[in-house]
Amino acid sequence: MTDAASLPETPGLTQTERVVDTFLAPSKTFNDILRNTSWWLPFILLVVATIGSCFAIDKKVGFDSVAEHQMTKTPATAEQLQQLPPDQRAARLHGAAKFTRIFTYGAAVPFLLIIAIEALVLWGCFNFGLGARTTFGQVFAVIMYAGLPRLFISLLTIILLFAGVGTDGFDINNPVGTNIGYFLQDSSAAVKAAGAFFDVFGLWSLALLVIGMAIISRKSIGQAAAIIVGWWVIFLLVFTGVAAAFS
Repeated sequence: MTDAASLPETPGLTQTERVVDTFLAPSKTFNDILRNTSWWLPFILLVVATIGSCFAIDKKVGFDSVAEHQMTKTPATAEQLQQLPPDQRAARLHGAAKFTRIFTYGAAVPFLLIIAIEALVLWGCFNFGLGARTTFGQVFAVIMYAGLPRLFISLLTIILLFAGVGTDGFDINNPVGTNIGYFLQDSSAAVKAAGAFFDVFGLWSLALLVIGMAIISRKSIGQAAAIIVGWWVIFLLVFTGVAAAFS
């Protein structure tokens, strides 16, 4: 009893250590979330990455070109746009570019809402489906840290655009070749949408999410993967179906 009482309490990780360990020793980060659910540093990194990539897009591509590319991706929309008088077409493209610029620069804010919905769904699945006792804050923090590898997409976008690579036909929804869909430009919209799910950094984040949820829920990797990969497959099918329907 005396020896146990004299043992010093293990200090928690700092936010910086958590971020580093997410890449080097993820179990340390996710175990530390059981102590503290703070997630402010990943959010700051998300904001910086978002603003940085938007600045690169604005300077090297231009949101007018981005908006035009997005609006002409589907044949029906492209045909409708071409049928407009030049002044109406220019006004529509300008409005779309303005909206795209504002939404993209502020994307970190709605991203928090998406994470909150994702956290609520996973919290319900693990607590009611597997009998876990996770809190919403723990799940939210796990998602924030598990998403850190996706920041490399923004970093690569910035580097490549300032290097003059990929500025022609730039697709803001799939800016760099880190997924299969990027290399299937001549395929159908459904195939490209499905291929986008097989992204190097996206799958890395998916694996981290499985590990993190297994740790905070105190369930096996297999149980966590069954739920998380199951939802991943559902979203793959839904997005592929939507792309097929509107192509």
